[in-house]
Amino acid sequence: MLFRASAETVAVMALDGSLFLHLTDQFAHMHGYRPGLSEVRSWERSIPVLAAALNDAGLGGVEVMLEYALPLNSKRADVVLAGVHPVTGEPSYVVVELKQWSQALPHEDDPTLCHVERYGHPVLNPIEQVHRYCDYLVNFNGAVAEHGHRINGVAFLHNATEFGVAGLREIERDGRGLLFTGQRRGEFLDHLRSRLSDKHTGAGAADELLAGATVPSKQLMSVAAEEVRERRQFVLLDEQQVAYRMVLNAVEKAKRADRKEVVIVTGGPGTGKSVIALQLLGELYRRGMPALHATGSQSFTKTMRKVAGTRKREVQDLFKYFNSFMTAEKNSLDALICDEAHRIRETSVNRYTRAEHRTSRAQIDELIDVAHVPVFLLDEHQVVRPGETGTVADIKAAAAKRDIPCHVVPLDSQFRCGGSDAYLRWVVRLLGLEPGGPVVWEPDDRMQLLVADSPQEMEALLETRRARGYGARMSAGYCWRWSPEPKPGAPLPLDVVIGDWARPWNLRGERSVSGAPPAALWATDAAGFGQVGCVYTAQGFEYDWSGVIIGPDLLWRDGRWITNRAASKDPVFKKATPDADVDRLIRNTYKVLLTRGMIGTIVYSTDPETRQRLRELAGGRLEQRASTA
Repeated sequence: MLFRASAETVAVMALDGSLFLHLTDQFAHMHGYRPGLSEVRSWERSIPVLAAALNDAGLGGVEVMLEYALPLNSKRADVVLAGVHPVTGEPSYVVVELKQWSQALPHEDDPTLCHVERYGHPVLNPIEQVHRYCDYLVNFNGAVAEHGHRINGVAFLHNATEFGVAGLREIERDGRGLLFTGQRRGEFLDHLRSRLSDKHTGAGAADELLAGATVPSKQLMSVAAEEVRERRQFVLLDEQQVAYRMVLNAVEKAKRADRKEVVIVTGGPGTGKSVIALQLLGELYRRGMPALHATGSQSFTKTMRKVAGTRKREVQDLFKYFNSFMTAEKNSLDALICDEAHRIRETSVNRYTRAEHRTSRAQIDELIDVAHVPVFLLDEHQVVRPGETGTVADIKAAAAKRDIPCHVVPLDSQFRCGGSDAYLRWVVRLLGLEPGGPVVWEPDDRMQLLVADSPQEMEALLETRRARGYGARMSAGYCWRWSPEPKPGAPLPLDVVIGDWARPWNLRGERSVSGAPPAALWATDAAGFGQVGCVYTAQGFEYDWSGVIIGPDLLWRDGRWITNRAASKDPVFKKATPDADVDRLIRNTYKVLLTRGMIGTIVYSTDPETRQRLRELAGGRLEQRASTA
């Protein structure tokens, strides 16, 4: 939340301009960069209109929370109004989505989407948008989890006439999603009075909402079975829902018109790509449409098969690998959902491929050919192996070669790392994956960052979190050799050795050994703590607390990062792999490892100079801040 005050105070500060200076400063402090001109302009044009409406309605005592951050993700509701219900006397909340649109048309195939002239792509109908914000708050804020009736949502299009947006109202269905225009301002005031009392201040209700315990995020793996077999478990927000609807619409249209369409969904760690993939698979499965989920990750696919298909073999069979379609019939599926598509390889052929199936055909071509609507969900910054070709440019080029329409949907908000945009930006700046150089971490209330002085200290801190009921894992860069799998009953080889501290890598195989889970379940089985995970077992997963060991392959020297390929033991790096590719892939590896934690990350470097630089960038020594973590 950027600002909170009574409606009366907001109106006064909007009038003298101090409100917008305050919002700009707060935004820069919380996010590490200044808001764009369009965002500031929207504040200046919309907030005074809402404040005036509240005061004209006699609701100057209602508490106004501007840019209210939804729990466990980076999405913000424009405004949440807090007050007392005029009839029940209970706390009452109105989520307000402010739009400056003068007109908008519903999407021809899907009224939950709409077209606005300034955008070149469909956007979410604001009624649907605010409805989902309300549902999300009920799901994730303990103050209203058992009191869903206290939440109401409105979209206020103050520049619009009824004629310009009337078609959007087709999806109004309850009090969590209503639309008001400037032309119907009187009805808007009446609605606010029906939800908020003019006789009580809203400060106490706002306190209660802000103090509401954050309901822990439903872990993707633990609900996959219900997700696929029974019902949706996650509320998709904004561009997530746009991506979901665009894919479903494309599948329906392709089926009717017998034509193909490609959809690419891009987003960084935790933007909800895998949640969207599961919801799509579940919905298509329920509709009886042939669809499959595919990844290039053995760990992710095997975990999906195990968790989602615990009782039904047919559900396990919905999860495939990218190289499963070499001999598949063209257009045999309505949809193929390619999750972690940045891991697409140049070709599906490997040493196990039978001679009669060996071709030079590109894997992207196989994936596009097999379905009427191939869907690619990817993050180009998570390419960690040579030969991975899952980029937007590669996929668009493959689609253009066949004259197939291709749509790209970017996901901006993210749910990993406590929803902390600031932390993700700190990581990519730290590793030089975005320009500007490393910056000092400024603690926010979403993500915790600590630097340990030793691996023992890192492990002990993670153990204390586990004792409190949190999940935790340790992972490392691929800088230690990996011994062959031990025989059943034999101890795990202690490959990761740092001074007098030594721990085993996670298992490679498909069976449990000496209590350690198989490789595919390292990230999701509690017994995975105690082994050190590598990027290939961590990628695609999340856990509450993440301990990351930066090995000697990434060092801070003379004011910059250098990568030392000689320190890497990763067998995927061949002599022919160019230095520039090795540098990029090592940095991407640590980006993946540093973005697995939902609550906090503890970092340790084996190199003293690098460790000192990390301490400086993390904002001080661990002991100065561990007491608050």
